[in-house]
Amino acid sequence: MKENAVITIISITIIVLNMMMIIVLDIKNAIMMATMAEVTTVTMAEIMVATMAEIMVATMAEVTAVVMAEITAATMAEVTAVTMAEVTVVVMAVITVVVKDVAAVGAGCFNLINN
Repeated sequence: MKENAVITIISITIIVLNMMMIIVLDIKNAIMMATMAEVTTVTMAEIMVATMAEIMVATMAEVTAVVMAEITAATMAEVTAVTMAEVTVVVMAVITVVVKDVAAVGAGCFNLINN
């Protein structure tokens, strides 16, 4: 009888220890899953923030370069047009004065020759 009781107690103890081991493994797996989920979430958030920052910097640099190129081109075209118009007016005025002077000198010479 005593041997059967001891064997029963040992068997129950082994069963309880096995059940406890299963519970511990389940808890460990649950903790590991939660930890992996947390690490994945944090890592993905950090990657997204870094990626978005890089994208924003690159996009802003590209936009700035394009806008500045367009502004520079438009400004240079405007400045060139205005400058050329002003230079043309001045040159034409000088040419007109010179042509009138030459014409006057020519007329004077013609009058001298004919008189």
